[in-house]
Amino acid sequence: MANDLALDRQLCFALYSASRAVTATYRPILESLGVTYPQYLVLLALWERDGRGVSELCDDLKLDTGTLSPLLKRLDMLGLVERQRLSTDERRVQITLTAKGRALEARACDIPKRLGESMGMTARDADELRETLVRLTNSLTTAAT
Repeated sequence: MANDLALDRQLCFALYSASRAVTATYRPILESLGVTYPQYLVLLALWERDGRGVSELCDDLKLDTGTLSPLLKRLDMLGLVERQRLSTDERRVQITLTAKGRALEARACDIPKRLGESMGMTARDADELRETLVRLTNSLTTAAT
Protein backbone atom coordinates (compact mmCIF):
# COMPACT_ATOMS: atom_id res chain seq x y z
CA MET A 1 0.00 0.00 0.00
CA ALA A 2 2.81 2.47 0.77
CA ASN A 3 4.19 1.94 -2.76
CA ASP A 4 0.85 3.09 -4.19
CA LEU A 5 1.46 6.47 -2.56
CA ALA A 6 5.05 6.88 -3.76
CA LEU A 7 5.43 10.21 -5.53
CA ASP A 8 7.12 8.68 -8.57
CA ARG A 9 4.13 6.35 -9.07
CA GLN A 10 1.57 9.15 -9.25
CA LEU A 11 0.12 9.96 -12.67
CA CYS A 12 -0.78 13.44 -11.43
CA PHE A 13 2.86 14.15 -10.57
CA ALA A 14 4.10 12.80 -13.92
CA LEU A 15 1.63 15.07 -15.74
CA TYR A 16 2.56 18.05 -13.55
CA SER A 17 6.29 17.49 -14.09
CA ALA A 18 5.86 17.02 -17.84
CA SER A 19 3.76 20.18 -18.09
CA ARG A 20 6.39 22.23 -16.26
CA ALA A 21 9.18 20.78 -18.43
CA VAL A 22 7.29 21.55 -21.65
CA THR A 23 6.55 25.10 -20.53
CA ALA A 24 10.21 25.60 -19.58
CA THR A 25 11.26 24.34 -23.02
CA TYR A 26 8.97 26.85 -24.71
CA ARG A 27 10.25 29.79 -22.64
CA PRO A 28 13.51 30.55 -24.53
CA ILE A 29 11.88 29.85 -27.89
CA LEU A 30 9.05 32.28 -27.17
CA GLU A 31 11.32 34.95 -25.72
CA SER A 32 12.58 35.58 -29.26
CA LEU A 33 8.95 36.36 -30.23
CA GLY A 34 8.42 38.55 -27.17
CA VAL A 35 5.50 36.52 -25.80
CA THR A 36 4.86 34.18 -22.90
CA TYR A 37 3.53 30.64 -23.20
CA PRO A 38 -0.08 31.60 -22.29
CA GLN A 39 0.08 34.50 -24.78
CA TYR A 40 1.37 32.08 -27.42
CA LEU A 41 -1.66 29.84 -26.84
CA VAL A 42 -3.97 32.82 -27.47
CA LEU A 43 -2.08 33.63 -30.66
CA LEU A 44 -2.32 30.01 -31.83
CA ALA A 45 -6.10 30.16 -31.43
CA LEU A 46 -6.29 33.45 -33.35
CA TRP A 47 -3.95 32.26 -36.11
CA GLU A 48 -6.29 29.31 -36.52
CA ARG A 49 -9.37 31.55 -36.68
CA ASP A 50 -9.13 35.31 -36.25
CA GLY A 51 -11.89 37.54 -34.93
CA ARG A 52 -13.06 35.47 -31.98
CA GLY A 53 -15.10 36.67 -29.07
CA VAL A 54 -13.62 36.56 -25.58
CA SER A 55 -16.05 33.86 -24.44
CA GLU A 56 -15.18 31.69 -27.44
CA LEU A 57 -11.47 32.06 -26.65
CA CYS A 58 -12.17 31.17 -23.02
CA ASP A 59 -13.93 27.99 -24.13
CA ASP A 60 -11.26 27.00 -26.65
CA LEU A 61 -8.35 27.68 -24.29
CA LYS A 62 -10.11 26.28 -21.19
CA LEU A 63 -9.56 29.57 -19.34
CA ASP A 64 -11.86 31.83 -17.38
CA THR A 65 -12.27 35.50 -18.26
CA GLY A 66 -10.30 36.54 -15.17
CA THR A 67 -7.28 34.71 -16.55
CA LEU A 68 -7.77 35.52 -20.23
CA SER A 69 -8.52 39.25 -19.92
CA PRO A 70 -5.04 40.23 -18.63
CA LEU A 71 -3.44 38.11 -21.39
CA LEU A 72 -5.49 39.93 -24.01
CA LYS A 73 -4.70 43.32 -22.47
CA ARG A 74 -0.98 42.56 -22.61
CA LEU A 75 -1.20 41.29 -26.22
CA ASP A 76 -3.05 44.50 -27.07
CA MET A 77 -0.32 46.58 -25.41
CA LEU A 78 2.27 44.64 -27.45
CA GLY A 79 0.39 45.62 -30.59
CA LEU A 80 -0.41 42.01 -31.52
CA VAL A 81 -4.21 42.10 -31.10
CA GLU A 82 -7.04 44.58 -30.96
CA ARG A 83 -9.99 44.36 -28.59
CA GLN A 84 -13.21 45.86 -29.88
CA ARG A 85 -16.67 45.97 -28.32
CA LEU A 86 -19.34 44.81 -30.74
CA SER A 87 -21.73 47.57 -31.79
CA THR A 88 -24.57 45.02 -31.75
CA ASP A 89 -23.85 44.00 -28.15
CA GLU A 90 -21.65 46.26 -26.00
CA ARG A 91 -21.09 43.41 -23.51
CA ARG A 92 -19.22 41.33 -26.09
CA VAL A 93 -15.61 41.96 -27.09
CA GLN A 94 -14.08 40.66 -30.30
CA ILE A 95 -10.37 39.93 -30.53
CA THR A 96 -8.58 40.35 -33.85
CA LEU A 97 -4.97 40.09 -34.84
CA THR A 98 -3.12 43.20 -35.95
CA ALA A 99 -0.77 43.11 -38.92
CA LYS A 100 2.07 42.67 -36.41
CA GLY A 101 0.22 39.74 -34.79
CA ARG A 102 -0.36 38.08 -38.16
CA ALA A 103 3.29 38.60 -39.16
CA LEU A 104 4.44 36.87 -35.97
CA GLU A 105 2.88 33.62 -37.22
CA ALA A 106 5.58 33.26 -39.90
CA ARG A 107 8.27 33.55 -37.23
CA ALA A 108 6.52 30.89 -35.13
CA CYS A 109 6.17 28.24 -37.85
CA ASP A 110 9.19 26.22 -36.71
CA ILE A 111 8.20 26.13 -33.01
CA PRO A 112 6.38 22.76 -33.12
CA LYS A 113 9.37 21.17 -34.87
CA ARG A 114 11.84 22.69 -32.41
CA LEU A 115 9.78 21.49 -29.46
CA GLY A 116 9.51 18.02 -31.00
CA GLU A 117 13.28 17.84 -31.32
CA SER A 118 13.67 18.86 -27.68
CA MET A 119 11.26 16.13 -26.60
CA GLY A 120 13.26 13.40 -28.32
CA MET A 121 10.05 11.96 -29.76
CA THR A 122 9.05 11.09 -33.28
CA ALA A 123 6.14 12.96 -34.80
CA ARG A 124 4.08 9.79 -34.45
CA ASP A 125 5.00 9.45 -30.75
CA ALA A 126 4.01 13.08 -30.14
CA ASP A 127 0.69 12.60 -31.99
CA GLU A 128 -0.10 9.48 -29.97
CA LEU A 129 0.73 11.24 -26.70
CA ARG A 130 -1.41 14.23 -27.65
CA GLU A 131 -4.33 11.95 -28.54
CA THR A 132 -3.97 10.11 -25.22
CA LEU A 133 -3.93 13.41 -23.31
CA VAL A 134 -7.00 14.66 -25.20
CA ARG A 135 -8.85 11.44 -24.30
CA LEU A 136 -7.76 11.82 -20.68
CA THR A 137 -8.93 15.44 -20.56
CA ASN A 138 -12.26 14.57 -22.16
CA SER A 139 -12.81 11.67 -19.77
CA LEU A 140 -12.01 13.77 -16.71
CA THR A 141 -14.16 16.66 -17.93
CA THR A 142 -17.08 14.31 -18.55
CA ALA A 143 -16.63 12.66 -15.16
CA ALA A 144 -16.65 16.05 -13.43
CA THR A 145 -19.99 17.08 -14.96
